[in-house]
Amino acid sequence: MNDSSWGAPPQAGYWGPSEQGPVQGAAPAGPAYDAHNAQQTRPMPIAPDVPAHGGDQDDDRGAARLSGSLFRDDTPSAGSLGTPPQKPQEPMPSPVPQPAPAPQKKSAGRDLGAAIGVGVGLGAVIVASLFVVKAVFVGVIAVAVVVGLWELTSRLEERKGIKAPLVPLAVGGAAMVVSGYVRGAEGAWVAMALTALAVLVWRMTEPPEGYLKDVTAGVFAAFYVPFLATFVAMMLTADDGPRRVLVFLLLTVVSDTGAYAIGWRFGKHKLAPRISPGKTREGLFGAVTFAMVGGALCMQYLIEDGTWWQGLILGFAVAATATLGDLGESMIKRDLGIKDMGTLLPGHGGIMDRLDSLLPTAPVVWLLLVLFVGSG
Repeated sequence: MNDSSWGAPPQAGYWGPSEQGPVQGAAPAGPAYDAHNAQQTRPMPIAPDVPAHGGDQDDDRGAARLSGSLFRDDTPSAGSLGTPPQKPQEPMPSPVPQPAPAPQKKSAGRDLGAAIGVGVGLGAVIVASLFVVKAVFVGVIAVAVVVGLWELTSRLEERKGIKAPLVPLAVGGAAMVVSGYVRGAEGAWVAMALTALAVLVWRMTEPPEGYLKDVTAGVFAAFYVPFLATFVAMMLTADDGPRRVLVFLLLTVVSDTGAYAIGWRFGKHKLAPRISPGKTREGLFGAVTFAMVGGALCMQYLIEDGTWWQGLILGFAVAATATLGDLGESMIKRDLGIKDMGTLLPGHGGIMDRLDSLLPTAPVVWLLLVLFVGSG
């Protein structure tokens, strides 16, 4: 037998008479003795050398479980195979339980103080220009359109390599707003067509590679920003134009506020997780509720000849279009891989991040007010 496979040398008095000589009082050796004992005992099998890692000797039945450092799960008894008794390992002390982390408070994700301050400042400028001189407010719309176009075309070039020509877009966009105020819908459509033509011609001065995607993005930008903003200028042409614009702005802000307040507090079910993970169905319900209540009050007290039930319809439409506009720009920003369109407004992002819900809402409010109380 290979002693190395057992982990201990043979000890005197263990292996029997064959190695220690005759034992006093033992039966005499001879054929009869050997035959009798042969029936009572079995020869011990010779175990091969066991590799240091245990090899395949430890089968499922445990028939060849060896002592020593090869099999640490077995603790041999005192004196077994001549191996001195081993002190059992002391159990590892259980880890000290750590206190549970304190629950984190919900966060709005932006600098709320800066957002409120910038919002109040913008509101003051808008209201002052709206009720003092109408032409000044038209200029405010034109400036917002040009800055929004700059932000949109800059992000398209940075993230996608799309070079929508900014110069014809900016000139045509400002002309669209003025034309809508002076000539109404007809003037807005004519300016839109001329702006699209200017984009096509301007881009011809550069190499043809990428022409199609550049002019497509340019025409899209012309429609998305200045053309939709033209309906705000068209609201202003009515006799009670400043109040119509004020109702339009108030209801959009109220809708966004309701969506934020209810969604932040009670929101659990995602509205469109692939587009905007932060928006919830509960937030949409808050937007609709707030906007409908606000619409009823505004139509009853701010719009001449308006009624509360018209305000309910108007508020519902504003909540729907504002939400769709917000999701639409979220889709654009997700495709571009950005969080905000710009950094011009602390706490808000860029101008386009504030126009996202206003732009698609403007033509809907203009149309409903014309249907409810006329264009005068």
